[in-house]
Amino acid sequence: MIIHGLQKLSLLDFPGRTAATVFLGGCTMRCPYCHNAEIWEVNRPGIMDEQGLYDFLRLREGFLQGVCFSGGEPLMRADLAEVIRTVRAMGFAIKLDTNGLYPDRLKALLKEGLLDMVAMDIKNEPARYAETVGLSHVDMERIAASVDLLLDADIRVEFRTTVTTRFHDLHSFQVIGEWLAGAHFYALQPFRVSEFVPDTTLGTPSRETLDTYAALLRRTVKQVEIRA
Repeated sequence: MIIHGLQKLSLLDFPGRTAATVFLGGCTMRCPYCHNAEIWEVNRPGIMDEQGLYDFLRLREGFLQGVCFSGGEPLMRADLAEVIRTVRAMGFAIKLDTNGLYPDRLKALLKEGLLDMVAMDIKNEPARYAETVGLSHVDMERIAASVDLLLDADIRVEFRTTVTTRFHDLHSFQVIGEWLAGAHFYALQPFRVSEFVPDTTLGTPSRETLDTYAALLRRTVKQVEIRA
């Protein structure tokens, strides 16, 4: 497995645990607000292979508590399960970040008990999904299947949306709230301009607007957080 990035210590990516975050290149989406667009292509040069990761983690046993696999889209990797098995055997908890396009692989990891937490990006209401992720078409059946798996999962699950003024409005979150009814946790993350995002003109919503969206979601979601 080629690894394209490594954050050696994070106190935020894996709530409640000190963690390292592993970035795996490759993604089938082209979100214009993505902060990791430089690793969209899976074949670009990496910084290490899985053995390098294992060596790094062995030196931090007793200090790090978890490993977060992010991307890109980690579930694109057919060898992800084997790497997770090895990392879990070393004593680390596992968090997975996913866009939801690989429900079969997600289901297999959940069934095997390899995941302690999953964070899934909800890009928008279904009717605006393709537009929001920079594609002409998105297989929403696959996205919906991943949502259903996570709504029924007995591990910690976080749904989250990067909110822009261009792609999101009240209707977006009315629909999302109905879609994810019964979810335990949802995070709203306002779009932030940086040198890394492909499109810096998407617009950052005001705190008042985010509060309105959060209030809508709280009608059907147990806990909603705004990450300002």
